[in-house]
Amino acid sequence: MNLLSITDLDEQQIESLFALAGSLKNSGETPLKGRTFVLFFPETSIRTRVTFEMAVKQLGGEAVLFPPSSLDKREEIKDVAGYLENWCDGIIVRHPDFNLMQKLGSCCSLPVINGMSRDNHPCEILSDLYTLRERKENYRDLNYLFVGAEGNIYNSWKNAASVLNLTLKGICPPDNLEAALREADVVLTDPLPEKHRNQEYYKNYQITLKRMKKAKPGALLNPCPPFYRGEEVSEDVIDSSFFAGYGFKKNLLTLQKAVLLYCVNTP
Repeated sequence: MNLLSITDLDEQQIESLFALAGSLKNSGETPLKGRTFVLFFPETSIRTRVTFEMAVKQLGGEAVLFPPSSLDKREEIKDVAGYLENWCDGIIVRHPDFNLMQKLGSCCSLPVINGMSRDNHPCEILSDLYTLRERKENYRDLNYLFVGAEGNIYNSWKNAASVLNLTLKGICPPDNLEAALREADVVLTDPLPEKHRNQEYYKNYQITLKRMKKAKPGALLNPCPPFYRGEEVSEDVIDSSFFAGYGFKKNLLTLQKAVLLYCVNTP
């Protein structure tokens, strides 16, 4: 099966994916031995590329890497897919054009996995939810607050909220951040588009230590990397106990493994 959006999954499938991830944590098995995956990733990708490439190799498979621009040629995407089907067992794509991913997924018999598009970033948010599920058993009952402009990260959180019935509120100008923070258990951010990179935005919407202290007891700040100190988040809040920490993303590798196996083994 393809995984292009969180909405490709239902509630039960997400729970099955999480259960699979849990079973893989201490497993040394190599169920992808003899299988090859083609990865389309730019050189600037760090976390997603590292974890997907490691996931393929740790599960016994081989990864063949190409830049995303390889998909921007005049050749029809269905013709590219037709040839790759001869040699490969799956395709992982990071490309800004979500429509291209959908076209690839519709014409290819191999599983196609979204490694990030301009519209969404499903595996990143699934990994965050998996980690939250480990840390807080009531993760589905928490209040999620996204602060920032609508983009691929917010879209994926909205998709997750719709499938899992999460309480998610998005805050951007001219909404009132202070009032929303008082109800927040998990505060989410994303790097700012250029139009918001100004002192007026920082004054009213930057997540600072002072502002996080207004959130509910035990609240967590989970900024989507790469985050920028002094822009969507302040230096002091990243250095505080509110910050989810770098280890919060450790499960990204485990979740990518689960995604690979789930997509390969699900019709």
